[in-house]
Amino acid sequence: MRTFTHGAAVWDVACPQRPSRVAGLTMAGFCVRELDGLRMVPHPAVTLLLEFGVGSPVVDWAAGRQQRGSIVAGPGLGAGGAARAQGENVECVQVRLSPVIARAVLGVSPADLGDTVVSLDDLWGREASRIRERLGEVPSWQGRFALTEALLARRHEAGPPVDPEVAWAWRRIVGSRGLARVDGLAAEVGWSRKRLWSRFRSQLGLPPKRAVKLVRFDHAAHRLVAGERAARVAADAGYADQSHLHRDIMAFAGATPATVAGEPFLAVDPIAWPSSFT
Repeated sequence: MRTFTHGAAVWDVACPQRPSRVAGLTMAGFCVRELDGLRMVPHPAVTLLLEFGVGSPVVDWAAGRQQRGSIVAGPGLGAGGAARAQGENVECVQVRLSPVIARAVLGVSPADLGDTVVSLDDLWGREASRIRERLGEVPSWQGRFALTEALLARRHEAGPPVDPEVAWAWRRIVGSRGLARVDGLAAEVGWSRKRLWSRFRSQLGLPPKRAVKLVRFDHAAHRLVAGERAARVAADAGYADQSHLHRDIMAFAGATPATVAGEPFLAVDPIAWPSSFT
């Protein structure tokens, strides 16, 4: 376990010792003494937060709405700076699910989540309570990761897959860091643009153009956190100019590029998910 310190944020962070056997599933463990209005920034994954400690995280979103405890959040959560997390003595396993596997794992399409927060109790019923209890009984982080992976792997194997064409298009978008053109993707899979839009949105939860923008934003935001100049990031990440980058950062995060560069929610990623930054 490593300690992450960034401004006022001090968190203990644990990582699995090996990659997950389920492609598109990554995990990290967090012990946080105090979450004080942490800005949640949209990420190109469905987030599953499994809490088990004495404290309980609370997510404030959508004009005063709150969700407490274990949650599921769509890839659009936090757009415009609309979501913040708070709580004390929080212990949790945070899972990032590629939208390609999220429907099979969760039992619902990411399209049903959108940019909202859903209680895991509402989604999985008593199974959510059993997971919390079992995680609390396991004494080590590696044991908790193994337990979580086994559960999600079973659900993944039993759940419905997305269309191969949709999965390919998503991986192409991610691999290009948001520089892929939607018209080109449709042509490459042999579908019309309308068909790709419809299948992609219904199965992954967001239309292809939005996915391209989100992946591009995520790449640019992490480069800003790493200390790169906004002008260089804009030029390399496919933005028309620095003003275009500024508008996109504001739309997704509700903050300027300079402010986003100091967000703990992003700065912790190289520690919590190191394989994504190697």
